[in-house]
Amino acid sequence: MEDWIIRLVEWGHYWGVALLMLLETVFPPVPSEVIMTVAGVSASRGTMSLWGTIAAGTAGAMLGNWLWYWLAIKFGEARMHVFIDRYSRWLTLDWAEIERGHGLFRKHGPIIVLVARMLPTLRSLISIPAGLFGMSLRRFLVFSTIGTAGWSAALASGGYFLGSQFDDIEKWLGPLSTVIMVGILGSYVWRLARWKPSATPAPKPVDARSDIHPEA
Repeated sequence: MEDWIIRLVEWGHYWGVALLMLLETVFPPVPSEVIMTVAGVSASRGTMSLWGTIAAGTAGAMLGNWLWYWLAIKFGEARMHVFIDRYSRWLTLDWAEIERGHGLFRKHGPIIVLVARMLPTLRSLISIPAGLFGMSLRRFLVFSTIGTAGWSAALASGGYFLGSQFDDIEKWLGPLSTVIMVGILGSYVWRLARWKPSATPAPKPVDARSDIHPEA
């Protein structure tokens, strides 16, 4: 996987990094850990600046974050309920769990979004409850950008440091991407094997927007 990531970064530079991070946000199995590390290595070799690399990665990811947020709002609660019920086994999530998290998200939504932006898988998925539960666009963008920029900076800086220390950095990029992908897959299989639906299903909402009151 790392070969085409390296080629796209070398060809597109900042645009390549932004595009890859957009894809990672929309399709989480493309790992940002590899994308931003490769971009940091490229920056260490003078093809891009470190700060420009971080900004490009953050911008691409934020475009994907906003897309999920917008889709959650447009999709609506009722249709999302149907979707979750239909695919809950494969999502390892049911509507009762979403309902339990609703109150917590109302109280601590901005902090939850900020922290989730630095956690595997949740980086992309957290945009859905943010839109579904009516988090204001301003808060969503501010706290998402802070978390996304922090995550991008950590990965790119790590790649920048490693790239400046080793000449044959590509030799460990392959094993690194393999470890990351195996970890992501293993985590999903573990959740799939252990997940059980809630004992008491949550009632279906009557209207897609009946209880959503956007924050100020």
